[in-house]
Amino acid sequence: MKFRVERDVLAEAVTWIARSLPTRPPVPVLAGVRIEAATDGTLRLASFDYEVSARSEIPADVSEPGTVLVSGRLLAEISRALPNKPVDVQLDGTKVSVTCGASRFTLLTMPVDDYPQLPAMPALTGTVDGDELTKAVAQVTVAASRDDTLPLLTGVRVEIEGEKVTLLATDRYRLALREMTWRPATPDVSQVALVRARTLSDAAKSLGASGSVNVGLATGQGVDLIGFEAAGRHTTSLLVDGDYPAVRRLFPDESPIHAVVNTQLLADAAKRVALVAERNTPIRLTFSDGQVVLDAGQGDDAQASEALEATLVGDDIAVAFNPQFLLDGLGALTTSFVRLSFTHPNKPVEFTGQESLEGEDLKEYRYLLVPIRFAS
Repeated sequence: MKFRVERDVLAEAVTWIARSLPTRPPVPVLAGVRIEAATDGTLRLASFDYEVSARSEIPADVSEPGTVLVSGRLLAEISRALPNKPVDVQLDGTKVSVTCGASRFTLLTMPVDDYPQLPAMPALTGTVDGDELTKAVAQVTVAASRDDTLPLLTGVRVEIEGEKVTLLATDRYRLALREMTWRPATPDVSQVALVRARTLSDAAKSLGASGSVNVGLATGQGVDLIGFEAAGRHTTSLLVDGDYPAVRRLFPDESPIHAVVNTQLLADAAKRVALVAERNTPIRLTFSDGQVVLDAGQGDDAQASEALEATLVGDDIAVAFNPQFLLDGLGALTTSFVRLSFTHPNKPVEFTGQESLEGEDLKEYRYLLVPIRFAS
């Protein structure tokens, strides 16, 4: 095997592939990146850990076709550190030499025959705008659990009905829902999948800038897979197994009380007031006519309070939130104003966005946050 490739092209591709490599591989070959140089001038790079696969195709000047397996993380570090000149890669016995300008590295190879067969990309289910996918996934994954002892809740539920896709995530303390439209491969498509939040987030961030992203879902055919493909890169992941809790019913049908506040001003005030909130202590928000007062700290501890303009419809109400969960919800909103809808001081509060103070609230993104009970 022998080929020449542009340094930036190689570094970008290997870095992307190496992102999905396991930190503690169960078998050594899974720490490798498989490089296949084809006679048609295509270099195919791949990684796989039996759960997530990543593949990238880049152009190269191939002198001798062949396939090798080398340490993915080491190759990524080397390729990023090389000078900005063409890179020559050649297999020499059991070693691969990487030459770039005056720099020369030698890497040990691993047995290619021991490498598992990569899963095929599932058939196309639909296509989504890359920017829209990146934004939607970021808004929802803030609410996904990071506790691996509850694998179901580390996933994002993806519901597909024709042109509408709904993403849902919860960690039991908050719930995020985002609706978006896409271009389905068949108009009557109806599928549900549970995708790891981390995998979904990585795919959206790395492929979202490519314009449009093709999504394929394969369920009920032995191995349940989701695949994402854009700009010569594609990644697949096993779906999370199990029944997701029926969380949609947690959103209230109606809210007798609601308040509207400038999103950025509320987030900035919450950050300042949270400086005195000790670990696991809440920020209190007290809504009355024309204002909301944020305060934290009590007794002999440090204290802080700040008042902001707010529009209140209904009775005065006070709630307390985990400061980080509050900031996550406000940060996920992309609108100038936030509407907080209440049913009771101890019941979950729904956050939705509004473009203007008097406008309608937009239901395409909803964030439900459980308040913390506090002694009045």
